[in-house]
Amino acid sequence: MGKSELVCDCDIIHKDKVLYVKSKMLDDDVLISMADFYKALSDSTRIKIINVINESELCVCDIASILNMTKSAVSHQLKNLREMNLIKSRKQGKEVYYSLADEHVKEVFDISKIHVLEKIDEI
Repeated sequence: MGKSELVCDCDIIHKDKVLYVKSKMLDDDVLISMADFYKALSDSTRIKIINVINESELCVCDIASILNMTKSAVSHQLKNLREMNLIKSRKQGKEVYYSLADEHVKEVFDISKIHVLEKIDEI
């Protein structure tokens, strides 16, 4: 398929489809929040943290050890993830444990992983 086949060269507006889609469009504030959600996941360090706490609830020391990072660097990223409502924390004595905020975060991570692994398997 050549490039010229991918270009729409018409001036026809399909009014029924346009009106239908416009009626289904999400509010700009919702779309911006969704973009922020994906922006939070666009950092490889944050994805690594999501990956490890997807497997088990962990404290900062555990996460730092697994990822071979400083506690300070991990804490900084945990703060970002918490602000984006992607993770939650629970205090037990002097320790704070982190886990995914809800099943939706797990689902997005798992679906992304499946999608990427499918592409890798095709190579």
